[in-house]
Amino acid sequence: MEKLTDKFLWNALKEGDLNAFSVLFESYYPQLHSYGLKISKSSVVTEDTLQDFFLYVYEHRENLSDLDTIAPYLFTSYKRFLLKVMKKNEKMKHTDFSNENFVDIQFTAEEVITNQETIIFKNKNLSLLLNKLPKRQKEAIYLKYYSGLKAAEISEIMDINYQSVVNILHKAIKSLKEEISIMKLFN
Repeated sequence: MEKLTDKFLWNALKEGDLNAFSVLFESYYPQLHSYGLKISKSSVVTEDTLQDFFLYVYEHRENLSDLDTIAPYLFTSYKRFLLKVMKKNEKMKHTDFSNENFVDIQFTAEEVITNQETIIFKNKNLSLLLNKLPKRQKEAIYLKYYSGLKAAEISEIMDINYQSVVNILHKAIKSLKEEISIMKLFN
């Protein structure tokens, strides 16, 4: 969505426009659902929390800040909302919440194959290489290449500065290229 559209949609939502809420829900639900699955690894938890999250946004719409772009706010807020629910959920005891700003996203071979950005790698082992990356690099890669967000939006979501995002993405790509080069030597 363009910035003007985002700003208009957000303002309409804040005024209680149910059509704006519907557009927001339909536009961002798939991306947030995919992101939530990466964090919770549970479709039930993801779907429940995502519906609760959107309901929370609508119910508290009058207290929302003005926004020019919606995606960073939704990704950041939903991640916090989901982690808070997971922390309370006894079923998720095995999850490490020691550093809640960074989540350990796991890539599946299907995601790697279907995403156009990763076709250039043409390597069935890419998902293994991606999963070897540090948590911050995996999250940045996911947000950039699988959610289509810009570095500025990622910096808001991950709560780090823009240059750190650029550096993290650069290190991740460099590491992947090195690993692929090593793999090609042995194949």
